[in-house]
Formats: sequence, structure tokens, C-alpha cells
Amino acid sequence: MLFGGFLIYLGLIGAAAGAVSLLHPLRFLGIRSRGKGLLVVGLGFLAFVAGVWLPVTETRVADPRTLLDEFAPAYQFSEFHSVRIDAPRQRVYEAIRAVTPEEIPFYRTLTWIRGFGRPSPGGILNPPERRPILDTFLSGAFLPLADDSREIVFGRAGDGWGRKLWTAGEFKQPHAAPFVKIAMNFRIQEVDAAHCSLTTETRVYAAGPRTLRGFAAYWRMIQPGSALIRRMWLRAIKLRAEESAR
Repeated sequence: MLFGGFLIYLGLIGAAAGAVSLLHPLRFLGIRSRGKGLLVVGLGFLAFVAGVWLPVTETRVADPRTLLDEFAPAYQFSEFHSVRIDAPRQRVYEAIRAVTPEEIPFYRTLTWIRGFGRPSPGGILNPPERRPILDTFLSGAFLPLADDSREIVFGRAGDGWGRKLWTAGEFKQPHAAPFVKIAMNFRIQEVDAAHCSLTTETRVYAAGPRTLRGFAAYWRMIQPGSALIRRMWLRAIKLRAEESAR
């Protein structure tokens, strides 16, 4: 996935540099003529297409062990992050529920870039001040799927165009393509009475050739920013939980 994203961004930057060079060659980049600028535009386009059309592999969980496994046993796109927290499990759980956007540097900017500046369902990109991020997620954009105080799972799924969204009860049912199913969790694993490991994982399954290709391009473009947001979210939870424990 990282290589696909690299090709897409390389293609976009190259095509932009080539396009500018059609008006004024960027000699400091080695583009000394408009003809070379046109060549760079073409190469950038080819790199972008290659990044979009890289093969997508599917993963299936043979032996479900977590709540996320039950709701998303098959996926083509995923990211996983973890952090160790010096606080008991209940403090970590409360911190997950309480962290606000103000505790994550540049949260609104990063989510705005991730969404390409478009309006978002549930106000994820522009959440109310001092409102917990998880509350914002679960107020419209995502559905709560499971919560046993050790693992919280939420998700969003539908026809891939946002016209028909599934209910929580439809998440485990088979559906005909096209559709996109996104599931995410926070999972707390106790190391001992005063220490925990907190993980978050996001899984996506896209069904249907057009839907899969379109989501592959989108995922490869937003994945670096998405990963940064997840890591910073975990860090904010860690800081809040440890402060509360002290």
C-alpha cells in the first residue's frame, strides 16, 4: 500500500511540475524545454495510473479472536497501530471515550486534508469544540457495533456511493456488490494491573471492480495522513489515561 501511495504522489507531483514547465520550464529540476515538460507530464500520468492499478490482495481471518474479527473477517485495506500505557484498563477505556480534538495537534487540519476539504457526515472533519472524538464519530458517520469495555468496534458500510447505508445488524450479513465496508476498533490488553497495551486497527473491504479500484486510489492517497491521525489519537489517549492514573 505504501508503494502504491508513493507512485500516486510521485505521479501527481511530476505531472504538476511538467504542466508548469509547459509555460515556463523548471530548469532547476532539469526540465529545460517545453518538450521535456510534456514528457514529464506523461511520465507522471503513467506513475499515477500504475499506483492506482497496483494489485490488491485480500486477507481473511480463519479463526476470529476479537470483536473486530467478527465484523470484518475479510478485508483488502488495513492499518494497525499500538501504544503501551502506564495506567489500568478502566482508565484507558475512559480516556478512549473522553479524548477531544483539542488534545491532538492539528487534528482539524489533518482530517480536512484527509477528506480533501469536502463536507463530511457526522461532522468528523469539523467536530464541536470539547466534544469527545469518539462521540462525534458515533453520532452519524459511524455506527457503534460492539463494546465490552475491552474492545470498542464501530463502522460504516453501504453501496459505496453513500446513497444506502447499512444498519449495525446488516454488518455480518452477506451483500451483493458494489459496497464498501469500513470497521475500526480500539482494543485494550492488560499487561498487569497498572499497565496496558492499546491497539487500533482499521479494516476496509471494497466489493465490485469500479468500487475496489476507486477505493484503492483513495486509500493510497490518504493512508499516510490517516496513519498519522491514528498514532496521534493513541498518543492523546495515553497522555490522558496516564495523567488520570497519577
